[in-house]
Amino acid sequence: MARWKIKNVGMKGVSMAVPENVVKTSDFDFFSQEEAEVFDNTVGIRRRHIGPDNMCASDMCQAAAEKLLEELGWERDSIDVLLFESVTGDYRTPPTSCILQDRLALSENCFCMDIPMGCCGCMYAITVAGNLLTTGNVKRALLLIGDTALRMGSMKDKSRVPLFGDCGTAIALEYDEAANDIVVDFHTYGKGYEALMTPHGGFRYPATPESFEYEDFGNGIVRAPIHTLINGMNVFSFAISRPPKSIESFLADYNLDRNVDIDYFLIHQANKMIVDRIVKKLKLPQEKVPYNLEEFGNLGGASIPSLMVTRLRGQLLSKETTLLMSSFGLGLTWGTMWMKTKPMIIPEIVIM
Repeated sequence: MARWKIKNVGMKGVSMAVPENVVKTSDFDFFSQEEAEVFDNTVGIRRRHIGPDNMCASDMCQAAAEKLLEELGWERDSIDVLLFESVTGDYRTPPTSCILQDRLALSENCFCMDIPMGCCGCMYAITVAGNLLTTGNVKRALLLIGDTALRMGSMKDKSRVPLFGDCGTAIALEYDEAANDIVVDFHTYGKGYEALMTPHGGFRYPATPESFEYEDFGNGIVRAPIHTLINGMNVFSFAISRPPKSIESFLADYNLDRNVDIDYFLIHQANKMIVDRIVKKLKLPQEKVPYNLEEFGNLGGASIPSLMVTRLRGQLLSKETTLLMSSFGLGLTWGTMWMKTKPMIIPEIVIM
């Protein structure tokens, strides 16, 4: 079982940056007004922030990081670890984390690493950085998590385009012997990898002229092999079955009462149907499950930190808060994480 108890690591702050441009569902030309209303009400995503083509995930993450470092008062050369979690890096090589080390003017002694794990990315980044910090050999980590996922797909793919928004987030972790343990549980079902994938463009199937030839799959799904695809039914079935079972097992193993011991359940904001089904299956108290997908859409790995900034800011600024997080996505992967945060720094959203 891939489970860790991470000691001596505290979350000290979270920040978020989004493009100023907002796109409503009704703005997409492949939807009629009636179809847009149905999508809004069932999928639950009414608006999303979409950046221009020259804005990368790294730009938004950098803006979020600059703001967070300013309000934390951390000196740049005190950052020992920089992780960049994204499936939309600046280049195929080099790692974008190395580029961000320079752009953020961090020390040359900083350990840098890219983690392309998609919707589970926040929890992967916390797990990796937490295990680096737990012994005290390094003291501070900056986790940059964001994507411009819309550009990975076909703009003619009605099944995918309206789901995603652009966002960059930053999380500050620090070695802290007084911090509560972070407990994380991960799972992988590699057999299901084809449910969420980009068929061409890697080294298994390099891009060729045929990679850019569009095919009409019906029901408004028009894409080429170079574009990311979503097998909606397979993803839905996966998301409402395996993650809830893991949450249930996690609660039982640690003797946690969902009504008493958890302040908030932060569930990856894939779409309203999935989150609602998970909430119903687990009989979670509705008031403890925040949503923000109606304003931002699916933000991939940035989904959970965005919930902290947009829905829990007042709580997290002032009080100790117990969080249980659940993410699921590429791989296929899913995980559950429990942490008890102390009051932290959460700047206002950066609009770019």
